[in-house]
Amino acid sequence: MSVRLQRANFLVSDMEAALEFYVGVLGMEVAFRKPGRDTSYSHTVFGINSDRSIGFVALSTPTQPRVMALTEVPNLTAQPLPRRAAIVLDVADVDAVVARAEAGGYRVFPEEKLVTHDGRVGREIGILDADGNLTVIYRILEKP
Repeated sequence: MSVRLQRANFLVSDMEAALEFYVGVLGMEVAFRKPGRDTSYSHTVFGINSDRSIGFVALSTPTQPRVMALTEVPNLTAQPLPRRAAIVLDVADVDAVVARAEAGGYRVFPEEKLVTHDGRVGREIGILDADGNLTVIYRILEKP
């Protein structure tokens, strides 16, 4: 059996605000956009009331097309803790991403030392988007 990850998908309450984070802070690119629509499989699988129109954006990185998606659900309520999902991104310049996140007013968690299962050492930092979706950025600095 073969499995290929197509994309992760976060629900967001305001697409333009979300794009400020995913494009402006993380450096992703908009691959395509679907306008708000009243019927979508997302209504079913995310448990969104069918009376709510939702929008959709697929995002790419320079090496991974359409690897992330955002589904806009206006007036989305915050989820209780603990957070149930995250994306984890290897970024070339951790400090630049953190600086953009801090300048944008996003919550940036304290940096931690990353030690991988195979002994590589690096940095990792969690950042919340405007809706509380978690992104963990990291960079490997040393190899065993």
